[in-house]
Amino acid sequence: MVTIATYNEPAKAKQLKEKFRAAGVKADLHNEANLQNYAFMSKAKANAQVMVHEEDFERAQALMVEWEAADPDIRALHCPQCDSTRIQYPQLTRKFITPALAGVLFALKVFPKEYYCQDCQFTWADDVERPRY
Repeated sequence: MVTIATYNEPAKAKQLKEKFRAAGVKADLHNEANLQNYAFMSKAKANAQVMVHEEDFERAQALMVEWEAADPDIRALHCPQCDSTRIQYPQLTRKFITPALAGVLFALKVFPKEYYCQDCQFTWADDVERPRY
């Protein structure tokens, strides 16, 4: 499964998952709030990820564009550079480093806590203005 959308609020992610299921797209919800709070010593952000099967990704992406245009409340987080909805926080990929070591590095402020786009690898701080399309 691949991430199709990322939210700060798990309730919005759950709403999107249910919309996908109603449209016949198999979707699942992955919540990283506990990992972020404890392992990365961060306030949970971009923690609720809606995932779909790879073969459904293009269809799900088209549905997302349609639904976000019709209902701004369902809008996911978007990369300010490429407009992708595949976002992580903090920016370290979960496959790169163990959470315990990452927590130490964040606590020592070796790495700033920033959003990370999985598509274009752009990182940005929470205070960056995100464009609305």
